[in-house]
Amino acid sequence: MMAKLLKLRVLTPAGEVFVGRARSMVAPAWDGRVGILPGHAPFLTLLGEGPLALKTDSGDAREFGVSGGVMKVEANDVTVLADRVAG
Repeated sequence: MMAKLLKLRVLTPAGEVFVGRARSMVAPAWDGRVGILPGHAPFLTLLGEGPLALKTDSGDAREFGVSGGVMKVEANDVTVLADRVAG
């Protein structure tokens, strides 16, 4: 049986930065880092500044520098709307 994955979208006002599936991710919330795994409870937070790290469905590690914005988690669907993204 295949493990559930997160459907992840990382967006900025300029467009899509990453769209794909991930096994896990860690994001810089405004008050500290938050880890997200499949099955996470619905969650909405403001983003701070720092690394957004994820493990893709193939097991590769990816990292982006994000600054500001919001993140929404609902039913294994994660949307990151960041003011700025580098990497």
